Amino acid sequence: MFVDNFNKTKIVATIGPASSSEENLEKLILAGVDVCRLNFSHGAHEIHKEVADRIRKINKKLGTHVAILQDLQGPKLRIGKVDGVINLEAGKTILVTTEKSLSTAEKLSVSYEKLAIEARVGDRILLNDGKLELKVTEIISNTLLNTEIINGGDLTSNKGFNLPNTPISAPCLTEKDIADLEFGLELDVDWIALSFVRTAEDVIFLKNLISQKGGRAKVIAKIEKPEAIENFDSIVKITDAVMVARGDLGVEIPLQKVPMVQKQVVQKCLENAKPVIIATQMMESMIEDSMPTRAEITDVANAVIDGADAVMLSAETSVGKYPVRVVEIMNSIIADIEKEDDAYYKGVKPNSSSPTFPSDEICFTAVRMSDHLSASAIVGMTKSGYTAFKIASYRPEANVFIFTDNEPLLNTLNLVWGVRGFHYDRYVSTDETFEDVIRTLKDNKVAQIGDFVINCASMPLKKKQRTNTIKISLVE
Repeated sequence: MFVDNFNKTKIVATIGPASSSEENLEKLILAGVDVCRLNFSHGAHEIHKEVADRIRKINKKLGTHVAILQDLQGPKLRIGKVDGVINLEAGKTILVTTEKSLSTAEKLSVSYEKLAIEARVGDRILLNDGKLELKVTEIISNTLLNTEIINGGDLTSNKGFNLPNTPISAPCLTEKDIADLEFGLELDVDWIALSFVRTAEDVIFLKNLISQKGGRAKVIAKIEKPEAIENFDSIVKITDAVMVARGDLGVEIPLQKVPMVQKQVVQKCLENAKPVIIATQMMESMIEDSMPTRAEITDVANAVIDGADAVMLSAETSVGKYPVRVVEIMNSIIADIEKEDDAYYKGVKPNSSSPTFPSDEICFTAVRMSDHLSASAIVGMTKSGYTAFKIASYRPEANVFIFTDNEPLLNTLNLVWGVRGFHYDRYVSTDETFEDVIRTLKDNKVAQIGDFVINCASMPLKKKQRTNTIKISLVE
């Protein structure tokens, strides 16, 4: 079954106290949620397991394939405890120590032990999502430095801090992340988001850990540091998907640069057939208000026009007052924008020097033919999901349906733009399989008599090689 939402741009919703009950999860999914994000910066393991179990129960009940995304916290830098609230006054100085102590207006304690070793005079320290700014004026010792308060304000316990100018050596996965990862693999999550990626090696490290533990989860590289932007060409080649995490990104780089970085990242993801999620503050006002701002509506619309695979909700659905309504409104924005030609036919022509060129050319040609024939659907048969990723990257106006005997893959593909999946394990003759496909589409009311359907497959079917065949079918 497909829920009423048939948008091509997917919706990722963060699950929290406002949305974690079975009743609310089902409402979210019926409203259009395709992926549920479990944020491991918050919540105990047993709570996340309960949520995952409920999602799977609802999938079984509705016949849906909603994916589960585990978001690892990563090496988030934080200040220590504060007695209530302290006020940092611009123009004054404040000591910063890596030794544990109660933070005061005279001395701030931070969690990163190597800060005084790796920081340099002139480096910036940004506190509380960049609202407060310090500048390093003196390295006093390996545990203590002096700073000038550039932008002041109030500060409370455990707020995050960023070091946009300081190359830090903190590993991409903390001990907490390793423990959370093992738990996520036990839960059999579909996607794992890696925070504060700096290089392709960070992604490779996580992929190797997943492989060593026999996991199937695919990796999302979160782009939120300047190093990730500098190394993006190598990161996008190795990762399975990308998230433009605009919260920390907008602190680590000048705010005005975020829009162009977002557009460039989306374009490169399209070129590499890698799904890309736009995240953070998309409908922020709806944490408290029942309607979004015009700017937020435009933000969602621009992400769809640019070609993002998914748009993400964070606090809006995890702790907000209107978790279901925000999904419904986001869903309606997407639906309206996807009526416009600007949402379609993106990506780049296949590269003839690529080892996958023949298969890529089949997928590209299928999309081009679907346009010329005004086909209602493009169908792909896949084991690994490669065909789905590739067809989707060209952003066809026709619906994309994937048939696979790899049942867990159906959940994974629910993140990918435009893709809807069916479990299929009856590989007989080619003609019978294509007849089964058309019958399934008709039964699910996604193809009608007189429609053209473009079939992409590998022949002979039983060998399950890369896609090498196109067949045009007229629904009768």
